[in-house]
Amino acid sequence: MRPVAGCSLQAQFDAMSDIDNTTPHSGRRPGPWDLPPAEATPEPLRGRQAEPLEDKGQHPAWAIASTLLMAGFLWWITGSVIVAGAVLFGLFVHEYGHVLAMNKLGMGPARIYIIPFLGGLAKAQRNPKTEWHGVLVSLAGPAFGLIAMIPFVAAGLALGSPEWLMGAFFIAMINLVNLLPAPPLDGSKALGPVLTRVHPRLEQVALLAVGGLAVWWGLSTGRLILAVFLGIAVFSHLRRGVWRADWGQLSWPEAGRSLALYLATAAICAAAAIGALLPLTGGAVEPAFDMGLRFIGVGGR
Repeated sequence: MRPVAGCSLQAQFDAMSDIDNTTPHSGRRPGPWDLPPAEATPEPLRGRQAEPLEDKGQHPAWAIASTLLMAGFLWWITGSVIVAGAVLFGLFVHEYGHVLAMNKLGMGPARIYIIPFLGGLAKAQRNPKTEWHGVLVSLAGPAFGLIAMIPFVAAGLALGSPEWLMGAFFIAMINLVNLLPAPPLDGSKALGPVLTRVHPRLEQVALLAVGGLAVWWGLSTGRLILAVFLGIAVFSHLRRGVWRADWGQLSWPEAGRSLALYLATAAICAAAAIGALLPLTGGAVEPAFDMGLRFIGVGGR
């Protein structure tokens, strides 16, 4: 081949050959079954953001099985169908309080999970926008959960049945115990940000101390499943370290409001628990208080 002036050898060779100059750099010429280049080229991802996968919740079959397992376990440890039903109903209402708050604050649609032998879980689709929102969500469960007491108190007074009143008492105690500032209970998520406002390490030290006491309480009172569950949670909390910096901290006014709401919610739950026992003690507060203390295994006269 004679070179042509003003044209490179490579260009002249390409012009006389049957090579498709659109062949990709892989060296393979497109075959009859390949997609056209326009279709084979992936659509640019610029300006597109991957949508987070929505949590669909528990499969209906597993949700039913979990609920039945939980109901059977509660019946076994309480020895009463009424009390077991009260605790299960109170559990659902408590978690629904979290769900309502999550949905209201843009974290939904939230889902409820029943965890056999342990309790329930309200799961949001996204994190709270602020620590203040996180505090509100954590306190919504115990506050709203007290509504579940109403039908059991009404039935207990109408029927004169101690079982129904004890069911109401257990509902109140579910919400009160959840306010313990021990991970992963609601109290740790409500009080933790307040302690972090003072110093991040203060939250870690305080919650680990309370968590350790809660584990000891569970072991000493025969609540082994609760003790193991709390022990695992405390260990996970220890490994996690300080993690709230990315979410930002409460302002001092928000910390004050959070502490006030926490103390008010705890006081209302405690009063509701004692109030459920008053009909059993003829309206006497001190015997009802002693009965409540005996339940949590810390004495009583």
